[in-house]
Amino acid sequence: MNFATRTTMQPAEPSPLVAVLAAGSAKRFGGGKLDAACAGKRLGQWALGAVLRAGFAPGVIVVGPQPPAFAEAATGWHLLTNPSPEEGQGTSVALACAEAARQSRGVLLLLADMPLVETYHLRRLAACQSGAATLYPDGRLGVPTHIAADDVARFTALHGDSGAGKLLSDVTGITVFDAPTDSLRDVDDPQALEAVERLLSRR
Repeated sequence: MNFATRTTMQPAEPSPLVAVLAAGSAKRFGGGKLDAACAGKRLGQWALGAVLRAGFAPGVIVVGPQPPAFAEAATGWHLLTNPSPEEGQGTSVALACAEAARQSRGVLLLLADMPLVETYHLRRLAACQSGAATLYPDGRLGVPTHIAADDVARFTALHGDSGAGKLLSDVTGITVFDAPTDSLRDVDDPQALEAVERLLSRR
């Protein structure tokens, strides 16, 4: 007689909350950076599009007290307001991680001013259950990054301009991925916008 073996199904890990950071003042750009025209879209729309093309549901956009128009118009995204973005990107990371902790999820962090981020890179970051970070050419770890649910709480006290990078190297079991250098370009000034627009036009 054959007996079926009973197996206990482990609940699937919830997908990470996607958080796009868009609260900066863009002083070097002269203001209005994320709504600037870039290859036929507002600059900030490119990061949101990469998230959707990668197969993720809309998550949260961390904005300042005066949200950019691209964020207000984004269908399905929830806006988290950082009341003090002038205190540095760390405050936006902390806000996103606090929301992820509230939902008992990890968080996939990316910047709204990085329009060239690759969808496959986002997917492989999110697939690492113990978290994953992007390795930059200078050796530092940074965004895009996936902070696992077990680790988000330690990022909720961040402040200043350091962002998540200074804590990522202390995360046990974190996976590190290289990414094409061009995909890590962010836009700080009009010249950088022109450069990424040329690259986007070739896609």
